[in-house]
Amino acid sequence: MPSTRDLRRRIKSIMSTQKITKAMKAVSAAKMRKAQDQVIAARPYSRRMKEVLGRISTYAKGVKLPLLEEREPKNVAFILITADRGLCGGFNGNLIRKTAEQVRSYPNVNLICVGRKGRDFFRRRGYNIVGQYLGLGETIRFTQAQEIARFVMEKYISGEFDVVYMVYSEFINVLVQRPVVTRLLPIEPPEEVSTGIVDYIFEPSPEGVLADLLPLYVENTVYYGLLESKAGEQSARMTAMDAATKNAGEVIDRLTLAMNRARQTAITKEITEIVGGAAALE
Repeated sequence: MPSTRDLRRRIKSIMSTQKITKAMKAVSAAKMRKAQDQVIAARPYSRRMKEVLGRISTYAKGVKLPLLEEREPKNVAFILITADRGLCGGFNGNLIRKTAEQVRSYPNVNLICVGRKGRDFFRRRGYNIVGQYLGLGETIRFTQAQEIARFVMEKYISGEFDVVYMVYSEFINVLVQRPVVTRLLPIEPPEEVSTGIVDYIFEPSPEGVLADLLPLYVENTVYYGLLESKAGEQSARMTAMDAATKNAGEVIDRLTLAMNRARQTAITKEITEIVGGAAALE
């Protein structure tokens, strides 16, 4: 049985850890609110962009552009968006497992890893990582999404990639983050097109309009995925630190009870020895 001194040391150590997890929870809560505000602000624009693309694609059928070209998926690329750090529960593990399930279906897979955790996992297993974007920071900028989107678009247009998927975490609420796999290239026109007949006049041409719209759509999709994942990461970390703080409190209570029992046992033993010694002197 551990001594009273050992138990006191353990309690002190766990109390120090509890202070850290409590502080991390507060920091993650502030960051989560900021990331959540970014996601909520970006959602209307993303929905309207899909709606516009769906309408234009309906009235511009037959337009041939590189980003719409369907090819046999011989070389497949996955953009995996994870966190740079851990301590966020199953957030990174769920995304990595989702990606690992997807890549098994293809013989030639290229990975573009956004975040250190995903990069480290697949690099240790010998996967072909053709791009990595680490340390994007707590505030996602649109220029960061543009850099990633333009990289994969160049590879797709040149024929190095036949299809590109993006794996990210969709922010549902503070407690729920859902891994999502979406096809980025070739671009699939959204199905949700509003009813009603609209006669579009394209200037200068349908090809010209879509040539400008499609790259912007890809960049916006990547940006939206980054924002969703960042909000999910901070939510998962806040929840994990809250659980760790509560668990530390429970451990401290158990150790305190054990320490009190050990101290009572020691006191009882000392009293018994004194009584026994006094009886022996009579």
